[in-house]
Formats: sequence, structure tokens, C-alpha cells
Amino acid sequence: MAAAVDTAAVAGATGRLRVFFLPSFIRGHLIPQTDMACRVAAARPAEVEATVVVTPANAALIAPTVARAAAAGHAVRVLCYPFPDVGLGEGVECLATATARDAWRVYRAMEVVQPSHESLLRDHRPDAIVADVPFWWTTGVAAELGVPRLTFHPVGIFALLAMNSLFTIRPDIIGRASSDAAGTVLSVPGLPGKEITIPVSELPTFLVQDDHLSKAWQRMRACQLTGFGVIVNTFADLEQPYCEEFSRVEARRAYFVGPLGKPSRSTMHRGGSGNADCLSWLSTKPSRSVVFVCFGSWAEFSATQTRELALGLEASNQPFLWVVRSNDSSDDQWAPEGWEQRVANRGLVVHGWAPQLAVLAHPSVGAFVTHCGWNSVLEAASAGVPVLTWPLVFEQFINERLATEVAAFGVRLWDGGRRSERAEDAEIVPAEAIARAVAGFMEGGEQRDKLNARAGELAERARAAVSEDGSSWR
Repeated sequence: MAAAVDTAAVAGATGRLRVFFLPSFIRGHLIPQTDMACRVAAARPAEVEATVVVTPANAALIAPTVARAAAAGHAVRVLCYPFPDVGLGEGVECLATATARDAWRVYRAMEVVQPSHESLLRDHRPDAIVADVPFWWTTGVAAELGVPRLTFHPVGIFALLAMNSLFTIRPDIIGRASSDAAGTVLSVPGLPGKEITIPVSELPTFLVQDDHLSKAWQRMRACQLTGFGVIVNTFADLEQPYCEEFSRVEARRAYFVGPLGKPSRSTMHRGGSGNADCLSWLSTKPSRSVVFVCFGSWAEFSATQTRELALGLEASNQPFLWVVRSNDSSDDQWAPEGWEQRVANRGLVVHGWAPQLAVLAHPSVGAFVTHCGWNSVLEAASAGVPVLTWPLVFEQFINERLATEVAAFGVRLWDGGRRSERAEDAEIVPAEAIARAVAGFMEGGEQRDKLNARAGELAERARAAVSEDGSSWR
């Protein structure tokens, strides 16, 4: 990882190399890029000063991580700039805190922030720039300043290659999506390795209709290719042969630096105010007995689906730790009457934010019901926890195929009806199916033994990757 920026090539004659990190307004991007800044500063403490450039509310989310790095003597600081005025309430500066109907405003903010970034970078003149994918314009500013710009990708290599390949047949996909053929299964063209298939209904929205991302996709990719290089939060053993292909066709230089988040209890407040009580509760449960259920900070469940999940977890008769988004539990009827009392002895519900890395590192956790966001897939593999997959939006259905078909440390929770990246087109997953999947896995057998073994193997490889001279360190 220390080699992600060539300090000898760009450092000034005196002082530390000043690297600016610009994450976008998505918590799943903000957290790993902050981890990256801290790791770079820790790897070269006498040579590198890392600055995370964020808006005020997002600065609050990363403050504990930055404070911990600073306390260790590493040169990490935060530089704030105003969040664009796009009609959001005070303090709402990322997708996790915006309502579903206001999500478009967050994406709009990512577009109109360009002048602020350009002015800030010209004023501060850093020695290197690491910018999130949406901020394509930083490539031009970096060229103007004569410094390297690296693109930071918080999405895995497998999904990136798949989406780039599918983009080449986008007219055909749009035609199928607008007809009765939305359930048609496509083969992803051009991928190395085994054939990967996916229904049109499970593809990201930008591949099936015009939106902000479809309009910017090729421009972001072009700026990535002309920049100094690309940094990806993954490790090679999780995504071969795809890492080799990515290095060949998608970047001048590719650095696979993950997993950036190390499973540990010290990550309690990484990305939010973690609930310490849930770790104490986990410590009262037998080894590998608890199902961890979490669907990230982005997608929302309907009240009907949330109640079905509650009933399914109850009927599974398995211990569970369920993180419920604040928006998902805002309705008084989010769970059936009396449900919390009935499951109190074996289930714990955390409302809002939980310390996922610390939870996954806990020996009582035996499975992870996940939406297959990239951070969750990577963190589960790194912790050696098998996954029961329930993708919801964007590239999560593609990530699911990595977890279940390629890396093979997970299994689909439900495959009994129509799934879709568009929530209004997806069928409700019934409580009976949830209970059957959770109980069937946790009660053991050949499938669980096989997935446990594979997850454990990936965890060993993740640890080796981030050790000194490992594949993610070099």
C-alpha cells in the first residue's frame, strides 16, 4: 500500500508529501477512503500528510477514525468545505441521511460541487490527489497543477468489469427493459473466467435507462484511464482473474489495497456512533451461533418487507442481531405487535448504526444476511463469515454472483420469485422463506461446513494481503 503514491517522484524538497483525499457523499465511499488516508499516513509517517477533504456533517462521521490516527502520531487531518445548496435540510450531506425521495439531491450535489473542488485544490496545491470516482474533474485540475490524480474505487473489480462490459451492450439492454423481456437473462460479455449471467431486472438502473450516472459513465472512465492510476478496496485473491484483467484494460496503474477496514473491536465508531451494547450481547452467545442481519445505509425496505423479515427471524428460532435503518423503523408498525417481547431472549435489534467490522470479528457470529454492498462483501470475506445474500440496489446483484459463484463463500437467501433492482418491481420475500433459509443454514450440514471452510480460507488470504510485503501492501 505504501507504493500507491510514488513519494520519490512527487515529494517536494522539504516537508511531508501532502496527499488530498476527496470522498463523495456516500457513507460506503467516505469510510473506506478515510481508512485509506489513515493507512497511507501510517505507512510513511515521516513522509506523508494525508488530508481528507469533506463537508461538515461528513467530517463528523469520520472524526473518530481521524482522531485515532492522529493519536497514534500519524499526520492525518480534515479540511472542510461547504456542502452545496441543493435543497436538503441542515446536516443532511450524504445518502445515508437523505430520504429516498431526496436521494437525487445528493447526486446533484456531487455534480455541482465541481467549482468548490477546483478552487480548493488550486488554493492548496497538494502534491497528489486521490479522488472518488464521481469527481472526474480532478484529473484535469491535477494535470494543471502537475501532480498525480488517482481514482479511488469503493466498488469491487468483478462488478466494475461487469458493468463496463454491460455498458457496451446498453442499447440492447434498454430495448429488453422497455419490452416484456425484462426477465431475460443476459450473459455478461468479455469477462474472463466462468460465464456470468444476470436478468435484466437485476441490473443497475443506469444500464437500463438514462440517469445521472449513465450520462457521466464514459467521462468518469476516460478520466480514470488518463489519470495516474486507480486504487481499489479489494485484495487480489478475492477477485482473480478479474484483477489481472482490470490492470490490463482499465487503468495505467492499478493498486489493490484492501481490505482497508480490519475486523476488530477497535473500529467501534468507524463511520458513525456504534452501539457497544450489541458487542456485549454477542459475548453472551455461543460461538458461531448468531445470524447478523444488516442491509447497509442506503436502500430502504417497505414496511411490509420489514415485517416479513421480523417474522422470518422469529420463526427461524435462531439467535440474531438485526440492524434496522432508522427510516425502516420510523413506522410504528415496522414489526408485528408483541414481536420484540417474543424474541427478546434470543434476538437484539439495533436501530440506526452498528459497528459492523467489530460485529463480524466477534466469534459468536456465524452468518451474515447481507445486501451485498461491496464493503459488506469484502468485510465478511476478510472476517471469515459466510454470507446469505439478499441484494437490493445498484451493483449488489453483481456482487452477489462473486460471493456465491466465484469466491463461493455464500448462498442466496431466496430464489423463489421475482427479484429486481427497482423495488417497485420486486416481490416481497416471505417470512416462511426467510425462516427456512436462516434455519437451514444455521442448523448445520455439508453446505455450512463448506462455506465456513471457504470463508476461513479467504480470511487467511485477506490477512496475508495486508501484511507487510503482501499483495495489498506492495
